[in-house]
Amino acid sequence: MNLIIKNPATGAAIAELTSDNKASVRAKLSLLQQGQKEWALHPVKERLACIIKFGELVKQHGEELSVILTRETGKPIQQSRNEINGAQNRIDHLSSHAERWLRGEVLVDEGLTHEKISYEPLGVIANISAWNFPYNVGYNVFLYALVAGNAVLYKPSEYASLTGKQFEKYLHKAGVPENVFQCVIGPGDVGQQLLEEPLDGYFFTGSYGTGRHIAQTVAHKLVPVQLELGGKDPLFVMDDVADVKQAAINAAEGAFYNNGQSCCAVERIYVSEGIYDNFIDAFVAEVKTYIIGDPTNQHTFIGPLTRQPQIAVLDQQVTDAINKGAVLETGGQAMEGQGYYYQPTVLTNCDHRMKVMMEESFGPIIGIQKVSSDEEALSLMQDTDYGLTGAVFSGNEERALKILEALNTGTVYWNCCDRVSPNVPWSGRKNSGLGSTLSAQGIRAFVQPKSYHLRSS
Repeated sequence: MNLIIKNPATGAAIAELTSDNKASVRAKLSLLQQGQKEWALHPVKERLACIIKFGELVKQHGEELSVILTRETGKPIQQSRNEINGAQNRIDHLSSHAERWLRGEVLVDEGLTHEKISYEPLGVIANISAWNFPYNVGYNVFLYALVAGNAVLYKPSEYASLTGKQFEKYLHKAGVPENVFQCVIGPGDVGQQLLEEPLDGYFFTGSYGTGRHIAQTVAHKLVPVQLELGGKDPLFVMDDVADVKQAAINAAEGAFYNNGQSCCAVERIYVSEGIYDNFIDAFVAEVKTYIIGDPTNQHTFIGPLTRQPQIAVLDQQVTDAINKGAVLETGGQAMEGQGYYYQPTVLTNCDHRMKVMMEESFGPIIGIQKVSSDEEALSLMQDTDYGLTGAVFSGNEERALKILEALNTGTVYWNCCDRVSPNVPWSGRKNSGLGSTLSAQGIRAFVQPKSYHLRSS
């Protein structure tokens, strides 16, 4: 069975890859099980050197890789470049910290019994990854896992498979052995096959529904499972912001960057009533400046959706909102012609009866609601099954922190949004996931501690 890769900007087939099957998955897993043991014997510094070399190769071939990413996902070319360049900070982070955080620790070094901890790799892990930011979310897992001494069976999304094959190509060129990193290609049934194999950990990025299915399916194995899932991320704009227009510009970018196809994109906005009208005017004006079209044009900000079925989801949210009293300020429908384009859409006068405020959109659409107090805003921000990020724009840090400290989310932002840093953990709560990537916690997610009690005779 072959996997047909389509260009979302045209709908045309651009490549055909051979999908893996049960036999090929098992052969690759067997290869990795043999190679991982030897890989784990290499010092962290040697494993890290391969990852650093991989980063250098990606830089050297950055433009070619950007074109591949844009062709198969529809991401505007400048945003593809930004992602590839920005993901290098994961490698820089590992270079600075991996040896220290993977080094064993002596806890008791006096008396009759000495106590210490060593950190051992999990073994062979599955990384079932996503299409929206394949460099960022992929690097968060497979690079950290490799440095920690694991072998990786990597399944890219079927919508980013060409990019996944490039990861495999350049990791091998950088010195990571073929029996330490293998890519498996195919749709969901190939991912299902991974769940049936005896892997030592599962690390998934994607939807809540699929994440829950993975956790339930592999629960009996009692191996680590980490899930980076979706969000319905709120932003509250307080009436004390220094510049309403600039706040609107920043909020719009947080909502519409990468066509809104980001787990940490701003998905609902609450605005203090005193600045509501000014904010809406500035926000809509900003969205109307966005250049929509050919993703290979470096000036394009809104390209096609990666997945055609998402158009129907957005249409349903727009219709539902308007039927319940929302005002359509701009956009609201798919664009005519080739490709999976949807107009950047702004809905105002929204409330929590509407799907656009409660269900994940994952597209270029935003609902905005007026609030009369900080207490009302906090109550609405908390009214969700998700817990990924939350943001507040305000001129008063203390006032903003009262909201941020109360939010049940893994990440909070003051006067910024839609941001990820390798220095701090990336984690979700409730339906947004389990576990952490990045930071010291993200490195140690791929090892298991062994405790030593040593008493001389």
